[in-house]
Amino acid sequence: MAANGRWAFYFEYQVRQLLTGDFAIPGDRFDNACFDLKRTINWDLKAKAIKSDDHKVILNDCLAMKQSIRQHGFHGEIIGLCDVEYNDNDRLFQQWHAELKGGKSAYEIDREKRTSVSRYRKTNAELTEIIILILKESDLEYLSTMRQGRNSNGAPRPEKYMLDLETLDQFTTFAIEL
Repeated sequence: MAANGRWAFYFEYQVRQLLTGDFAIPGDRFDNACFDLKRTINWDLKAKAIKSDDHKVILNDCLAMKQSIRQHGFHGEIIGLCDVEYNDNDRLFQQWHAELKGGKSAYEIDREKRTSVSRYRKTNAELTEIIILILKESDLEYLSTMRQGRNSNGAPRPEKYMLDLETLDQFTTFAIEL
C-alpha cells in the first residue's frame, strides 16, 4: 500500500471502497464523533504500525462508543496492522513533502517555537494482518483511556479508548493474515 504521508487514510479508503453497498458510510454520529461504517452496528477503521514503541491502537471517543453500544448492543473495529518504513535520517521525504505543500504549516511553526522534535514520517506501508474486533459494553473496562491533547483550534479533545494489542485474547476477535 502506498503511503505518501497518509497511509492510515489510504487503508480506510480501501476498506470503504471494498464495503460500499454492504455498509452505510458514514455510520452514526454521536456529538462530534462519527463512526466510519454501519450495518447493524457501527464500525471504526484503524491502521497501526506494527513496529512501533507501543502496541496500542487509539480507538474513538469514549462517550460516543458507549452510546453506540447502548443503542446497538455492540461496536466493531476493523484494524489494519501494517509493516511501515520511515524516512531516512536526513528526512528527505519530509523535506520533499514540505516543498510539495508549499512550506511549513502554522502547526509546524508553533512546534518549532516550542522546540518540540518532529516525528519521522512513514513513507511506505504494507498491510500484513486485519483484526476484526467486536466489543460489548462489559469489554470497555478492559480498554485503557487517553487524552490526545488539543485540537488545532485549542479546544481539548475528548477522552478516547485505547486497545492494547497484547490483550486481544480478552475480546471477540477474528484475524485475517495476508
